[in-house]
Amino acid sequence: MLAALKNLMSALSDSAPPRRFAPDDFRVAAAALLIHIGGIDGVFSTAERDTLRDILRRRFSLDDAGIDALIDEASAVEREAIDLYGFTARLNRVLDAADRERLVASMWDVVFADGRATEFESNLIWRAADLLGVSRETRIALRQQAQARAGGIGGDNS
Repeated sequence: MLAALKNLMSALSDSAPPRRFAPDDFRVAAAALLIHIGGIDGVFSTAERDTLRDILRRRFSLDDAGIDALIDEASAVEREAIDLYGFTARLNRVLDAADRERLVASMWDVVFADGRATEFESNLIWRAADLLGVSRETRIALRQQAQARAGGIGGDNS
C-alpha cells in the first residue's frame, strides 16, 4: 500500500511540467500587474490579451511557450494577491526608474488596447505608478502617449 502511494506520487510529480518562472521572479510580478490591469474593469478583451502577449514577447524576449508559462504563473500569483504592494516592492528592487516608467507605459497600452480607459483602470494605474515611484506628470504623459498609439481618445480624464 505504501509503495503504491509512493509510485502514484512519483508518477504525478514526474508528469507535472517543470516551472519556468519562480513565483518571486520579477517578470511574474510585472506580468501579474498587467493581468490585473487588464481584468480590473471586469472584461479582459481579446485586444487586451493580445497586447499583453506582445508586451511580454518584446519586453522579456519570450517565445509563445514562454509567454504561456509566464501568464499561467502570473495569473496564479495575481489571484492570490491581496494588494499591489507585493508586486511593486519586488519590481522596485529590480527595475531602475526608466524600466518602471516603461512598465507603467505598458499598463496604459493594455488599458487602451480596447480603445478606452475606465475609472477603475485609471485609478489602478495611478496607485501602481505611485508605488513604483513614477511621478504624476510622467504617468499622465505616458497615458497620453498610449492613447495616441492606440488611436483612441476615450475613457475618463485621470
